[in-house]
Amino acid sequence: MTRPQQPPHVRIAIVGSGFGGLGMAIRLKQEGIEDFLVFERAGSLGGVWRDNTYPGCACDVPSHLYSFSFAPNPDWSRAYSPQPEIQAYLRACADRFGLAPHLRFGHALVEAAWDERAQRWRLQTSAGRYTADMLITAVGGLSEPAVPDLPGLASFQGKVMHSARWDADYALAGKRVAVIGTGASAIQVVPSIQPQVQRLLLFQRTPAWVLPRKDYALGPLARWLFRWVPGARSLLRGALYVVREASVFGFLNPWFLRLAQRQALRHLRRSVADPALREKLTPRYVMGCKRILRSDDYFPALARENVEVLTSGIREVREHAIVTQDGHVHPVDAIILGTGFRVTDMPIVHHIRGRGGRTLAQAWAGSMKAHLGTTVNGFPNLFMLLGPNTGLGHTSVILMMESQMEHVLGALRYVEGRGLAAVEPWAEAQARYVQQLDARMAGTVWATGGCVSWYQDATGRNSTLWPGSTLSFRRRVAYFEPSDYVAIPRRPEAG
Repeated sequence: MTRPQQPPHVRIAIVGSGFGGLGMAIRLKQEGIEDFLVFERAGSLGGVWRDNTYPGCACDVPSHLYSFSFAPNPDWSRAYSPQPEIQAYLRACADRFGLAPHLRFGHALVEAAWDERAQRWRLQTSAGRYTADMLITAVGGLSEPAVPDLPGLASFQGKVMHSARWDADYALAGKRVAVIGTGASAIQVVPSIQPQVQRLLLFQRTPAWVLPRKDYALGPLARWLFRWVPGARSLLRGALYVVREASVFGFLNPWFLRLAQRQALRHLRRSVADPALREKLTPRYVMGCKRILRSDDYFPALARENVEVLTSGIREVREHAIVTQDGHVHPVDAIILGTGFRVTDMPIVHHIRGRGGRTLAQAWAGSMKAHLGTTVNGFPNLFMLLGPNTGLGHTSVILMMESQMEHVLGALRYVEGRGLAAVEPWAEAQARYVQQLDARMAGTVWATGGCVSWYQDATGRNSTLWPGSTLSFRRRVAYFEPSDYVAIPRRPEAG
């Protein structure tokens, strides 16, 4: 009898080819590890910077800080990088470090299940089955668009698109356009499309705190200095790091945010002359409770004659209009959803099964929890980049990911050095860490600021952000501490 063909086996499987997946792949290569694959559901790499192509899309963290420490780029053209440059940077990193043989495009993860007998992960992708000793997820929290449940939205006869699923073939010129949401994407879309549309209606549920962005071009001389003068690039990155890192004290002690609030209110007064519009755009909650936004052109765009800010709330969507709670009917040709992402209920958590067949969603029961934001009890050899409570409100999340990458490498060395099959965190270690984290969260602006935000999950817990500095996270996470983990010996019959 012919034995069934076994699926290809790989030492390490990485899911996602954005900053997390590519960065992890690069660090593996730098450590001399070649037995890994990167599974990507799309046809090209880039993650969130591939998917978000809306007009004005750019990063709100300075370019020289929003990049890998081990793959600097001297050629950023602006202080804040536009999306095409970030995507090009990621492609260049993949080329520079020879990642092409490891990339598997068109491989969406359908299910990942831990095989207790074989002591390995069994992966079902949209392009076939695989097995792996170690599974690393790097899908990020901004990968699945959140579409609001608006009555009648499915009946709308015009164009509907989420900012993360932009249709560049649809011409907005001369159209009546509704933008729903006032988050980080919307404040970039609005000033970019305002000059070309006939009418722009901005549906605002909650006004955002907006600081000046102060973007500027980095000319040929600056780029020459960063490329050829030793230390110039590192000096700038270090300065940016210190400035951004210092702002974390405001989130941890809201009193420090008063100065920033005054700066934001000055920015609003200088940009908007109409007192009625200023009133609509003035937040009534403590700064930092929701994501702080940065823009130089958002407020001026809202003051244009073809723009109206609506705060009544949406009652329903009709075939060619949006009806607000005050009964007004607003005819529109297109609806742009700037409504964010499914951060606390990512679909992938329903498709990863640990010991006993339990999914991550079942283990979390509505609130994401992980040891060091990276590993989960009951899920051997599973590592998450930008897992629970690893997001930031003040600086570059790449700094967090790099700390986690070092933790993964430490775990890999420990497993290999001792001939183990796997590791997973002790339940007690994980519970202790989460308890300490929640205690630190209690005094922050996210707990006391008086608002509801996407940082909070269905239970009301802030399961997305790290309540501290990136330095404190690195000190806690980058080193792999064996005593926190169950060492699972390899069985002779496994494999």
